[in-house]
Amino acid sequence: MWDPVKTLRVHGGSNHVSMHSKRYTELKKLVDPKKLYSPEEAMELVKKTATTKFTGSVEVHINLGIDEKKGDQQVRSTIIFPHSIGKAKKVIAFVPADREKEAKEAGADLIGTDEMLDKIAKTGKVDFEVAVATPDMMPKLAKVAKVLGPTGLMPNPKTDTVGTNVKKMIEDVKKGKVAFKNDSTGNIHQAIGKTDLGAKELLENFHALLEAVKKVKPSSAKGTYLKSVTLTSSMGPGIRIDTGYLA
Repeated sequence: MWDPVKTLRVHGGSNHVSMHSKRYTELKKLVDPKKLYSPEEAMELVKKTATTKFTGSVEVHINLGIDEKKGDQQVRSTIIFPHSIGKAKKVIAFVPADREKEAKEAGADLIGTDEMLDKIAKTGKVDFEVAVATPDMMPKLAKVAKVLGPTGLMPNPKTDTVGTNVKKMIEDVKKGKVAFKNDSTGNIHQAIGKTDLGAKELLENFHALLEAVKKVKPSSAKGTYLKSVTLTSSMGPGIRIDTGYLA
């Protein structure tokens, strides 16, 4: 069984997880490793095993039946969850000077001026979590592509972060819109809320994510698409979900 928490431990993740504390060992006893749970049962277990002293996250790990090496089988899209998954993200807007006021009024935290672009290119550092841009600004972003690209911060039409409707792009991000995509091993890892969110709300976010993932299934992907779905809380054990409930 693929255990996302174990994977984190093996690949040098959190020291707290790697030690597999007495707390984690006891929590894992609550989960039957041979059982596939319904989403409702899994969410109850996630809430029960979310016993960290801090407010952690509830995460979904999806193993997809795709060939991740093929460009036409990449799974990538965006979603606005029905319920908040945490604090609003810090947004920078790369817009022409005559649209800066519009961007600020929509909620942009930063404006991507020429000076800002020079600073990012020179230092390689960013102070934002999401970048949006109008199409006419994209040529200017070429100078910071090496910084924004590898971190997933480069505006992209596929994630609705490049467009002419500046107000909508920014407001959607502030509402909690997030981008998801498969990694190099064909898996999607996505937080669906904090552990203090109610089970009902977490379930609604969970189903919204699964519907969004199914909606962008590559037409060339053959066989089982949702190979496995695992639910876990921060530093908690993985709980496998019966994908028969997700058809």
